[in-house]
Amino acid sequence: MFWVLFLLSAWAVAGLACLRLCLAAVRAAAVEPHAVVREHTLTLYEAAFLSGGPRRVADLTLVSMARQRRLLLAHTGWATVVDPCGRDDMERSVIGAIGPGGQSRIAPVRAAAAAADAVRSLADRLVGAGLAVPDGGAGGVAAGVRRVRVAAVTVCALGLVALALPLPATEPRLLIALWFALPLALTLGCLAITRMEIHPYARWASPAGQRLVGALVRQADGTADDRTFLTSVAVRGVHAIGEPDLRAAFAHREKYAGDHGERLA
Repeated sequence: MFWVLFLLSAWAVAGLACLRLCLAAVRAAAVEPHAVVREHTLTLYEAAFLSGGPRRVADLTLVSMARQRRLLLAHTGWATVVDPCGRDDMERSVIGAIGPGGQSRIAPVRAAAAAADAVRSLADRLVGAGLAVPDGGAGGVAAGVRRVRVAAVTVCALGLVALALPLPATEPRLLIALWFALPLALTLGCLAITRMEIHPYARWASPAGQRLVGALVRQADGTADDRTFLTSVAVRGVHAIGEPDLRAAFAHREKYAGDHGERLA
């Protein structure tokens, strides 16, 4: 009966993960947008944060300055300051991250700008308005879904370990497998219901924030002006960039970041 301990562990892991996901979903549904939310028009920085977090804001700032020829982003992965006068706090954060030499690799600039006070202030404003999830969604639906996925894998692993144990002939392995199928069904069912009811899962945006981001995308007229271009970058990230030189610069950044174990946001 030693396998029962593994079964109890599987139930504990699955039950706790599903409970936390349900609580996160309830909290998300219970958030009442403030009156200002209904009248709020997102800036591109706000849309970038809600779509991809602090690093998306840094990416948007880099691309925006490069489009205005106030910052050069080389295909080798280096950023060079052309205009040292930032027009807002985000741009001043990027220029400060590049340093007094006026040149730096994109990856460390991006990381430093994402951690700057300007981005933290932006996050606090969005959280206060009910548009963003506190702490990057650490207790949100997206994090809950990840935990349930991990729980499902853990249940499978515990079941395989239990089946690998030497068992008496009176305990058929098929019956044991069926017992482990119950917590696995719980996790998979919870994931299926969440996907039908809440998908897509946003790590940074609250439901109200997601609606505003969707409205911003619908308002884009599809023309090739800077506003539409930067909206695509804010919502979809640097992969939305169609310009070869900029894509090369950020592709080099991704390779450099990957070499240092940095997970892109």
